[in-house]
Amino acid sequence: MFINFQVNTKQQSKEQKLINVLLTLATGILTLIFPNFLYLIAGGYLLALGLMFMAFKFPGAVTALPIVAGALIFIFPELIPFTFAGFLGLFGLLMFFGLSFVVLGIITLIIAVLIIMNPDSVAYFIAFFMLTYAVSNLIQFYNQWKNKGPKEKSDGEIVIE
Repeated sequence: MFINFQVNTKQQSKEQKLINVLLTLATGILTLIFPNFLYLIAGGYLLALGLMFMAFKFPGAVTALPIVAGALIFIFPELIPFTFAGFLGLFGLLMFFGLSFVVLGIITLIIAVLIIMNPDSVAYFIAFFMLTYAVSNLIQFYNQWKNKGPKEKSDGEIVIE
């Protein structure tokens, strides 16, 4: 039996990036402020992420991953370290191999391993991942915004994209 799995990466829209950054940043801050409500925060984040992926028409496997992980966290809160570490591991592999975020993919894989090694500090590892991911997306969003200004062609014509 042959199974072909392909992740098509298109240029994300500004709205999608902004929603993703705000969702991730809010989740990271809430996790730092209220670590005792981690199962609600992490489960809600993963479900919202899956719904956002669904709204922006991502592939089914990519959409299902956060939804299943969020549902598992809500149903079995004691499995948060393993469920979130599994999500981060798969997400890190996707970033590492498919989405051209090699450095962030490596950091994500390291955080997944650290969560498994020290499940008592899972809230702080999750907050660190969320804040790192949000800042990375903010920097990328800013760089794209900065590069969208008027550009001059070689013959002196100005082009606005």
